[in-house]
Amino acid sequence: MLRNLAILACGGLALAAPKPATDIPAISTKAPRGSEAGAAPTRVSPDPTGPTTHGPYSLSSATTTGPEPGPTTVLLKNDGPPAAPTGNYYNENGKFEAPFQLPFTPGGGKGVNGSNTPRYMVESDYDYASVVLGLHQEFIELDLFNHGVAKFSEQEFLDAGLTAEDRTFLSYMATQEADHATLLTNMLGESAPKQCIYDYPFTTVREYIDFNIKLTRWGESGNWGFLSHLDSREVSTLLVQAEAVEARQQMIFRQWLGLHPMPFSFVPGIPQSWHWTLLAPYISSCPENNTRIAWQNFPQLTIDNLPNPNRVSPNDTKTDEVVGPRVADPSTSNLTAPESCLHNTTLGYDCAPAIAHNRSEPLTFPGRKVFLSWESPGKPVGPNNSYVTTTAAGAPRFVAWLSQINLTYTPLEVTGQNKGWTWQPPNEVYVGDPAVNGTVFLAVTDSDLYLTPFNLSLINPHVNALGIMIAG
Repeated sequence: MLRNLAILACGGLALAAPKPATDIPAISTKAPRGSEAGAAPTRVSPDPTGPTTHGPYSLSSATTTGPEPGPTTVLLKNDGPPAAPTGNYYNENGKFEAPFQLPFTPGGGKGVNGSNTPRYMVESDYDYASVVLGLHQEFIELDLFNHGVAKFSEQEFLDAGLTAEDRTFLSYMATQEADHATLLTNMLGESAPKQCIYDYPFTTVREYIDFNIKLTRWGESGNWGFLSHLDSREVSTLLVQAEAVEARQQMIFRQWLGLHPMPFSFVPGIPQSWHWTLLAPYISSCPENNTRIAWQNFPQLTIDNLPNPNRVSPNDTKTDEVVGPRVADPSTSNLTAPESCLHNTTLGYDCAPAIAHNRSEPLTFPGRKVFLSWESPGKPVGPNNSYVTTTAAGAPRFVAWLSQINLTYTPLEVTGQNKGWTWQPPNEVYVGDPAVNGTVFLAVTDSDLYLTPFNLSLINPHVNALGIMIAG
């Protein structure tokens, strides 16, 4: 018997054979700027005459220094937030208090009653400066993912436990970043900054992955930090959808380094000035007239006994096991076979790429003594060395640990000029969930000001120096 091959019966459902794309009628849509009706908008791409190399800034001095100044500064320092106003909504019996604004839509919320047409553009200087910073993050990730594929050979990836399929996946992540950069560029308009030239610290695939873990963490956390504060809820909505993908990228890089992909229940948000402080040292130079960054650059905080994720025993690290002097430079991977955890055959000590490993020894642990050193303000950093590190804080007294939804302080024992130590805190978010896990942000501060995720940026006037480390 002959069967109709165009329609196949399957479990009582009729499945149509695929139709050629050319036979599908175009859907009429309003064309975005620069596109024809019905066509997808084009992605942003680097200027063909723009960055083609990588490396440090080579000129002797910068022509411009510092952030773009605002007309006035309303508040220089805040010694503590005022008491929260008394809330006027508390539902004690599950009964709705207000009339529904639309069918099956309870009263309240913003932008849900159809009264305004969404406008997906920044709505204030705060929005603009935040999205500009976010766009710089998307651009460096776009370059970094492509650069990893170009720099390292197929054999170098294989030696690190990664196959050709993983390389293809990395290339696809670069495509995701091109889409994110396009989205943010369109929300800023014609003054959006362009892609820059970057200076990377890694020499091996393992070091490359280590650096990616840190960079994708501050990129994701940097955007989480400002999303709920934007004046444009429409912009925030789209950025949330992009950040959901960024979070998955960070998880993948942890898996590729043989770490637990997500040893936490919450992801912290950080202030824009923390984001910019961590990102700026890896940008060498930018095109002329690129939009300048408004946020602060803090002095660098270095963890002198940073645990090495490439070691069988990560805490056996030496003080010189970082490949460079910058804040997020990776741990060296050039270890002897007995020292290296890569392809180690002992149960609990292998750190080859995997969905998840149960490591017998954690990277760090509560009660571990952490040795710190920090720079003085006044150092030129960032594109063209045109930004300068600053601090408004008093004498350093505490170390602030930001991980998950907790801001935890430990006393700082100062041992010399810009040197000291503290203990890794044992705090838990909930019972059995360590507050310090995953990729952790550390700040030396002059006080232990009580702050929560929504008002964390009020810590900035109290920050002496800022750093980052991988824990868990």
